[in-house]
Amino acid sequence: MRIRTNPRLPVLFLLLMLFAASVVSAAETPKNVVLMIGDGMGVAHLSLTRISETGGREKLNIDSMPIGGFARTYSADSLITDSAAAATALASGCKTKNGMISTTPDGTPIPTILEILQKKGLSTGLVTTTTITHATPAGFGAHTSSRGDESDIAPQYIDKKIDVLLGGGRAFFIPRGEPRSMRKDSRNLISEAKSAGYQTVETKDQLMALKGGRVLGLFQMGHLATNAPEPSLAEMTGIALELLAKGDKGFFLMVEGGQIDFAAHANSADGVVKQVAGFDDAVGRVLQFARQRGDTLVIVTADHETGGLSLCYPEKNSGRRFAAKWGAMGHSASDVPVFAEGPGSLKFSGLQNNTDIPKKISQLFNARGLTAVQTLHSVQ
Repeated sequence: MRIRTNPRLPVLFLLLMLFAASVVSAAETPKNVVLMIGDGMGVAHLSLTRISETGGREKLNIDSMPIGGFARTYSADSLITDSAAAATALASGCKTKNGMISTTPDGTPIPTILEILQKKGLSTGLVTTTTITHATPAGFGAHTSSRGDESDIAPQYIDKKIDVLLGGGRAFFIPRGEPRSMRKDSRNLISEAKSAGYQTVETKDQLMALKGGRVLGLFQMGHLATNAPEPSLAEMTGIALELLAKGDKGFFLMVEGGQIDFAAHANSADGVVKQVAGFDDAVGRVLQFARQRGDTLVIVTADHETGGLSLCYPEKNSGRRFAAKWGAMGHSASDVPVFAEGPGSLKFSGLQNNTDIPKKISQLFNARGLTAVQTLHSVQ
């Protein structure tokens, strides 16, 4: 028996496949990206916080994200990265030496994902609990051969017109001679920011009253205290989302829980729980925003693990259910977790290099600017 075939079927099938591909492609293209970095946050830091905050029976906000993986973190000159080299990798897709900010190992400035997306018309923002000029935010918005050049990093943000800048570090924006200034010159960057169209705020009430426009929010001379009356990381993140969402072409926002690292360096389990919980609150704020809209890719990761933390059986008769054990007071070479949700999130599953993260973001936006640098300088 012969089976008759319809010559139109292959054409119809092809058209259906093309239609399906276009739908999937559109669905996988985000309008906005929020990259959230828990500085020093390893898997054990999350487990410690989950157990301490919920008894281990409830999920953190981070745990609700459906896509998971890990990232390798080594730098160009060490198996153990520092925050500067790690931020450079996460921002530019390039491995560099420890201490360097978005330059190649020979000191050549390289484009960052923030800069590339900004050129495509996206609004941009940086939010942190450290000084806004610290290594992680600097990796996205500045270029220098030394992370210690915070007074040189600060004016680069204003020159680039990054739309939202929230954190600490006022000392790097006020002129030399003023009390507690950390500048090497007489430039008043707060005045320069106002002239460039920024609103400048120093308190939570001022932050919450903002309705739109560029903002420079500096809530401490140095790092934030991460206590009231300062705005919390979640509150700063919420305002950043509101302001950036007013743009028509989408936005890129980097949010850092910068003091998880500080607590882990001090081998303070209580400090880690406080800082991870605050970071997780910010993640919850972002996920709420993203789930209401459906057009926002959210990525949560870390720059490196700090402290070699592990959770073990407690000492006998201690009355505790577990013990937090520290292997070091510095960074480790451990892989770090990666979580993702939203359009394009499947790209971030599995084991990857930290340099892959900005490459994948760039691919989602069909943005060029990272590939040539990666070919020349990435350590595989």
